[in-house]
Amino acid sequence: MIRMTLDEIAAITGGRLVNADPAATVAGPVEYDSRALLPGGLFVAFAGEKVDGHDYAATAVAAGAAGVLSSRDTGQPGVVVDDPLEALAKLAHVVVGRLPQLTVVGLTGSSGKTTTKDYIGQLLARLGETVAPAGSLNNELGFPYTVLKATTETRFLVLEMGARGIGHIAYLTGIAAPRVGVVLNVGAAHIGEFGSVEGTARAKGELVESLPADGLAVLNADDELVSAMASRTQARVVFTGESPRAGVRAVGVRLDERGRAAYTLVAPQGSAPVRLAVTGRHQVANTLAAAAVALEAGMPVDAVATALGEVGIVSSRRMDVFDRADGVTVIDDSYNANPSSTAAALRALAAMGEGRRTIAVLGYMAELGEYEDSGHRDVGRLAAELGVARLVAVAEAAPVLAGAAAVPDWKGEPIAAADQAAATAAVLADLRPGDVVLVKGSRYRTWEVADALRAQQAAEEVGP
Repeated sequence: MIRMTLDEIAAITGGRLVNADPAATVAGPVEYDSRALLPGGLFVAFAGEKVDGHDYAATAVAAGAAGVLSSRDTGQPGVVVDDPLEALAKLAHVVVGRLPQLTVVGLTGSSGKTTTKDYIGQLLARLGETVAPAGSLNNELGFPYTVLKATTETRFLVLEMGARGIGHIAYLTGIAAPRVGVVLNVGAAHIGEFGSVEGTARAKGELVESLPADGLAVLNADDELVSAMASRTQARVVFTGESPRAGVRAVGVRLDERGRAAYTLVAPQGSAPVRLAVTGRHQVANTLAAAAVALEAGMPVDAVATALGEVGIVSSRRMDVFDRADGVTVIDDSYNANPSSTAAALRALAAMGEGRRTIAVLGYMAELGEYEDSGHRDVGRLAAELGVARLVAVAEAAPVLAGAAAVPDWKGEPIAAADQAAATAAVLADLRPGDVVLVKGSRYRTWEVADALRAQQAAEEVGP
């Protein structure tokens, strides 16, 4: 965060200075985990359901925090406010306003947000200091927390925006207004909250509505609901995709034996060959969006193509591919799941598994509302259509997923596992050298299966 006195913070947040010298200065980052604090930072105390951050205020100050932002007096130097989350948003808004050299990039979509944010961050970092932290910091807490990592040295701030309802993205853009806005896709993620994909599109489009006239909207030409958002913005529009109408497009896409795409990047600035090091055909769309942002920032086409070939996985459990010593390949995409992202992961599994046996471990996909059964059925049927050899469906998802896959023409094996331990046992019981295993689910600990596959390999490497 930029340097700011506790007295300034109190004025910005409408808070009350307590136990502190008004001139005491916050010169370090803002943290709500006392273990992550650096000297000179600001500790934000939240009263959670299980843990109350106020109990760690003294620990934070002892570790070097310049002050505490809290909803009650902790006896430590700081600022007391009615609502620390609201105060954090106010603070972030003022910080952005004091950094005129900063280019703010916002992005949203039903799937691929975090991965694309990571790609954009890796490209822009070649042009100047960039803030694009790992993970999905895209809500009312993570968004201002990310904004507050910007300093006077920061040139680019890349912000992921999530939404579970109308107005959520508009609220986030009110904290930090982007000059560049990216919309990746509109799918069934959180459809239970939005009611329809059209409702999702209305919410996602709030990003482009917030852009200034001299800004840029990067829209996916291959998604009709996204491309239609061009009419909702006053900003200049660049379309990305494989459609001929896309200004930044991929031509001649092909996959190698690891499911990694290569294509020719075509843009108004020129063209150049791209060979990705990340797995999945869906990465083409993600990297095109990143390319459009980098081109807007002034990076030459050849440099963009080179950089795209060097981007890698930053945030954990997102198409993280690893090979075991026994020849088994594991795709750990277990951080989250929705029908669109699971379909993309299954297609990546099929591409990587050509000529090999494929195993899909699929967990529950949350927040689908009335579309829950149909969403799981669609995924189960796709697994069968792609010829997955073993489908291990876990916990709540098991009956619908496994049942949908068990169609007459499918020669695979459906397995309904009661929990993660049962799924792990089912995979390990019949794991053969050369198998390709996909692990995918909605934050319901499906990653325990991927971790077990890693752990088994590590144990075998160490030996008895």
